[in-house]
Amino acid sequence: MSNSDYSKCPSPVKPEFAFIGRSNVGKSSLINMLCQRKNIAKTSVKPGKTQLINHFLINEEWYLVDLPGYGFAKVPQKNRDEWKYMINGYLLNRINLICTFILIDLRLPPQKIDQEMIESFGEQALPFALVFTKADKLKPAEVEKNVAAYKHFLSESWEELPPLFTTSSEKATGRDEILEFISKTKKVFNAEVIKQKLP
Repeated sequence: MSNSDYSKCPSPVKPEFAFIGRSNVGKSSLINMLCQRKNIAKTSVKPGKTQLINHFLINEEWYLVDLPGYGFAKVPQKNRDEWKYMINGYLLNRINLICTFILIDLRLPPQKIDQEMIESFGEQALPFALVFTKADKLKPAEVEKNVAAYKHFLSESWEELPPLFTTSSEKATGRDEILEFISKTKKVFNAEVIKQKLP
């Protein structure tokens, strides 16, 4: 199901995990890898492919949510403002959202726009985890070095680091770790409490 309004998303009676990241960070490829499907999420070399809140029901148990990317999508400012409003509405009001995975391109040094996104989650007390993508584009020593650099960067602002995952969509690296995290974390979801909050 795809929507531009969080209130029109599926009834929030199942746990939900969202994925967000800078445009072309490899979000759609990661989602396809996690689901072991080639085209569940549409990939594109052109930024801004995802423009709606996309829900995928997994094993009839939980929702995987593909959110629009942020950053340098070559679209009018008006569209980007609408996406920002749509994403914020979803993140702040979706009562069954357990965790949001923020994707980071491991090949790059810490980017200001990613830092701002991470800080916004902290300011609003929204649970999140970081997923480093495209690890296969680096040598093992470079992966280790870049992850360590990012941890150091985060430790300057955060007393406790969020969960971190290193992934490669091409090699399925990190798939088991993310799915295990989801399996454990979704157990905190209480459907009865959610139902009491519904109108």
